[in-house]
Amino acid sequence: MTAHEGKTEDGGWEGRPLDLARTTLQLLALAALIVSSFWIVRPFLVATSWAAMITVATWPLLLHAQAWLGGRRSLAVAVMTIALLLVLLVPFYFGITTIVQNAQRIADWSKALATLTVPQPPGWVAGVPVVGSRIAIRWQQVAAASPEEVSAHLAPFARRVALWFVGQVGSLGLLLVHILLTVIVVAILYANGETAARGANLFVRRLAGAQGENAAHLAARAVRAVALGVVVTAILQSVASGIGLAIAGVPFVTILTALVFILAVAQLGPGLVLLPAAIWVYARSGAGWGTAFLVWAIFCGTFDNFLRPVLIRRGADLPFLLIFVGVIGGLIAFGVIGLFIGPVVLAVAYTLLVDWVSEGDRRDDHGQPALDHVTHPASGS
Repeated sequence: MTAHEGKTEDGGWEGRPLDLARTTLQLLALAALIVSSFWIVRPFLVATSWAAMITVATWPLLLHAQAWLGGRRSLAVAVMTIALLLVLLVPFYFGITTIVQNAQRIADWSKALATLTVPQPPGWVAGVPVVGSRIAIRWQQVAAASPEEVSAHLAPFARRVALWFVGQVGSLGLLLVHILLTVIVVAILYANGETAARGANLFVRRLAGAQGENAAHLAARAVRAVALGVVVTAILQSVASGIGLAIAGVPFVTILTALVFILAVAQLGPGLVLLPAAIWVYARSGAGWGTAFLVWAIFCGTFDNFLRPVLIRRGADLPFLLIFVGVIGGLIAFGVIGLFIGPVVLAVAYTLLVDWVSEGDRRDDHGQPALDHVTHPASGS
C-alpha cells in the first residue's frame, strides 16, 4: 500500500510513493527502542533525578571550591563528593547509634505511656478564637479518660507507626544503595558539568529554539531557588525546634530534631513532632513550661511561611504562587523529589507561555494583522 505526496495542476496527487508498511515498522521499532531504553534505565531514574537536582543546586559551590583550590576541578569534585557523602550518611550514623544506645530508654518510655495521665487544659485554651472551645472539650475528654482507655485509642495508631518503622528499616539497605548511586552520578556530573550543560542546551534549542534555552536557564535557577528556600528553612526550623526540645527536657532530642528536619523538607512541618512534645511537657512539667514550649512550637511551625518566599524569590524571578503550587503539587505527585520537579516544570511552562504571548505582541507591534482582521481574496479573483 502506498500514498503519494504533491498536488498536480489538475488537482490530482503525485509524487514520491510512501511505503506505509515500512513507515509503520519504523515507528514501531522507534517506539520499542524508546520503551526498552526507559525500562533499562528505570531503576536508576530516582537516583539520577536526585543527582541532577543536587548538581544544579550545588554547582555554584563547586565553582567556588574550584577557585579556592587553585582551579583544580578534580580536587574540587573530590571535596564536594566527600562533603555530600557526609551530609547524607552522617544523619544515618547518628540516628542508628542513638537508637541503639537508647534502646532500653525507648522500651521504658513506651511502657510508661500506659500510665501517662494528661492534665486538664489551661483556661486560655478555650479562649482561642474559632477552635479553642473544640480543643478544650477534646482535651478535657482525654484528661478524664483512664490510662487504659487512652492506650486503647492509641494502640491502632502505634501499631501502624511500628509497622511503618519496620518497613523502613527493612528497606534501609536499598536506600543506602540509592544514596551511593546518587553520589556517584553527582561526582560524574561535577566532573563533566559543562559538557552536560551544552548537551542539554542543544537539546532544548532543538526543541523550542531560543525560548527553550531560556526556559532551561530559568529551570536551573528555579532548582537553586527551591533548594535554598526549602533546605535552609528546614535547617533553621530543625535547629530552633531542637533548641526548644532540649531546653524543655524532652528525651531523644537528636532523633526528634532529625525527624523535624525530614518533615520540614517534605513540607509537612514540625508540628507533627512539636505538638505531641508539647503535650508531654504539659504532662511532665506543668502549665508554665508547657505553655512556653507551645508558643515556641507555634513559632517554629509558622516562621517558614515568611522566610521561604523571601529565599525563593532571591534565587528565581518567578511568581510566588507558581513556586508554591509547584512545590506542593510536585510533592503530592512525585514525592520528595517533586519539591524540585514541580517548580521546574511550571517554570519551563511559564517561560514558554510568556515568550509565546510576548512574541504575539511583538508581531502586532510590527504591524502584522491579527487573524480576525485578515481579509481573504474572493474565490473568483
